[in-house]
Amino acid sequence: MPETPTGRVTTTINDGIATVSFFHPAQNSLPSNLLASLTDDIKQAGEDNAVRVIVIKSEGDRTFCAGASFDELLQIKDKATGAEFFSGFANVINACRTCGKIVIVRVQGKSVGGGVGLAAAADYCLATEAASIKLSELAIGIGPFVISPAVTRKIGLSAFSQLTIRATDFQTARWAMDKGLYNEVHPDIGALDESVNALTAKLASYHPDALKGLKQILWEGTENWDELLAARAAISGELVLSEFTQQALSQFLQGKR
Repeated sequence: MPETPTGRVTTTINDGIATVSFFHPAQNSLPSNLLASLTDDIKQAGEDNAVRVIVIKSEGDRTFCAGASFDELLQIKDKATGAEFFSGFANVINACRTCGKIVIVRVQGKSVGGGVGLAAAADYCLATEAASIKLSELAIGIGPFVISPAVTRKIGLSAFSQLTIRATDFQTARWAMDKGLYNEVHPDIGALDESVNALTAKLASYHPDALKGLKQILWEGTENWDELLAARAAISGELVLSEFTQQALSQFLQGKR
C-alpha cells in the first residue's frame, strides 16, 4: 500500500517467499489501518499458490514494534470502537494461524505489547540480541488479553505471568528464547538476515502439502480462537474507556512530546 502519515505495509514475492513489511514513524506502532493491511496481506499470501513461506518484518534497524497506537487509543469513545480496534490485533494473529503457510517473523529490535503478540503468532521466530520484550498493558490500565493466548501458547503461563506483572520491565532476547518465544537469537541484523534468508530458501524448496500439514499440526487446539480473541478484544475495548487508562495514555504521550 502507499505510504500515509500513519505508515505503510508492503508485500513482495520472490522465489516462493512472501515478505510482508510494515512501517510506522512512531516506533513501528500499529494503528488500525496497518493492522487491517497486515491481515489482508497475510491472507492474500496464504491464498497464493506461488507462495510457500511468509516472512513478517518491520522496517528500520531499531524497534520491531511498539504495539498499539496510543494516539488512536485516546480517540476511542465507546465500547464498539474499542472492541473493533483491538480486534485488529486478533485478526492479524488469526491470519497467521489460518493462512496455511509457514509464517516466519523477523525481530530486529524491541517489542512491546502487540509486537510481542505478533512474534508469538509466528511458526518460527528469529531475533537479534537487541530484541528485548515487554508487556506494558497493566501499566496503562488494560491487559494483554487479545495476545495472551498466542503468547502463553509459546512461553507458558508462568513466564507470561512474569512478563505481564512486571509491566514496566523489559526482558532480554535471551530470556525470550529460553522461554520459547524466539527460536534463534543472533548478534546483529546482518547475522539475523543471513539466517532468515537461508531458512526461508530451504522452506520454499519443500513440498507445499507437507508444509501445509505441518502448519495444521502446529496450531492444533486453537480452532476456537476466532471467538476467543474477539471476546478478549471486547474486554480491552471496554477497559480503554476508563478514566485511569485515558489519563495514563495522556501522561505517556505528553512525556513523549
